[in-house]
Amino acid sequence: MSTFSQGAPRLTAAQVLICGAAIVTLSMGIRHGFGLWLQPITQAQGWTRESFSLAIAVQNLSWGVFGIFAGMAADRFGAMRVLMIGAVLYALGLMGMALTTTTLGFALTTGVLIGAAQAGTTYAVIYGVIGRQIPPEKRSWAMGVAAAAGSFGQFLMVPVEGWLISGFGWQAALLILAGSVLLILPLALGLRESGFVGGMAPPREQTIWQALSEAMRYRSFQLLMAGYFVCGFQVVFIGVHMPSYLKDNGLSPEVASYALALIGLFNVIGTYAAGALGQRVPKRHILAFIYLARAVVIAIFLAVPLTPMSVYVFSSVMGLLWLSTIPPTNATVAQIFGVAHFSMLGGFVFFSHQIGSFMGVWLGGVLYDRTGSYDIVWYIAIALGVFAALINLPVRETPIERGPQRAGAMA
Repeated sequence: MSTFSQGAPRLTAAQVLICGAAIVTLSMGIRHGFGLWLQPITQAQGWTRESFSLAIAVQNLSWGVFGIFAGMAADRFGAMRVLMIGAVLYALGLMGMALTTTTLGFALTTGVLIGAAQAGTTYAVIYGVIGRQIPPEKRSWAMGVAAAAGSFGQFLMVPVEGWLISGFGWQAALLILAGSVLLILPLALGLRESGFVGGMAPPREQTIWQALSEAMRYRSFQLLMAGYFVCGFQVVFIGVHMPSYLKDNGLSPEVASYALALIGLFNVIGTYAAGALGQRVPKRHILAFIYLARAVVIAIFLAVPLTPMSVYVFSSVMGLLWLSTIPPTNATVAQIFGVAHFSMLGGFVFFSHQIGSFMGVWLGGVLYDRTGSYDIVWYIAIALGVFAALINLPVRETPIERGPQRAGAMA
């Protein structure tokens, strides 16, 4: 255990969870509704779906890349500073998304800028605070609570975003969201950790590079990263392209809004349950079940007739599995390697997730423009679900053993 977790005064669990959950609710809630802007923006600007999809794909990749450095900064300087910078970037990115008129500008604002903002306002940073401030026996549960907050944000914000678009137009809706995301600034003050007073973290057993080298050479870390790639591919493809998939098949836009809201609502249950079960059940078994269940649910969804009811049932069941990978994956990383460099290592795992997200959203746009259908990407999502279920089973969850002479070496 790190010197920080042993000696520095902790924030209260209620303070961490209330402020952290509110930040994730807002940040993730806005992000989950971006699929609602696909058709309004492409139609208004005369762009292809591939152009919009590429910007969202860049956003996910940017989120992953900047997430590594946001994690390093949070481990060294504390979460509060990173969250505040991320909130300002988020507001600027949403303004750019509303006002840019070129595909390049759209990719830079919607893609790079918002991606960097999400890196500093979502799970890697919030989970770092949880890892440092919540005792290990409650850590998986607390991560489930934070992930459930992100799911509640989807349930809350997606209908609000749909209402804003219909009531004020897509540009004004984005500018309203740009103002609302600045609420993260006062919430970040509630996550000011006393161990980081003066901007420096306490001494650690390993350097950043020792911790990273150890993790990258550890087989279970590699398997967790591969599984998280699949998670990103599936959820971002569905989240961004399902509204257009449903409209292409004759269903109203309201069905898509309700579907995304149902995913968010039921994900509150799924993520909380995954976090709570992670205290009692091997996390690798939870992850294998989630990925296999996703593959089965998608296959059934494609096999039955497409109706509003089938969409709502699919969304509800998929919602139980949506972000429920997050608590067991991150809790396993903390359990294996400890919390001293947890935000950074979580950032690397999440980078793999975002590469998957890039591929899912980009391939969805490319293959639709090439074939006029999303069928191929749905089938890829099924196959990847089976793959991820199998590779999570061999993960070792026990703490890594470090020799006295080589804290940075692989166990």
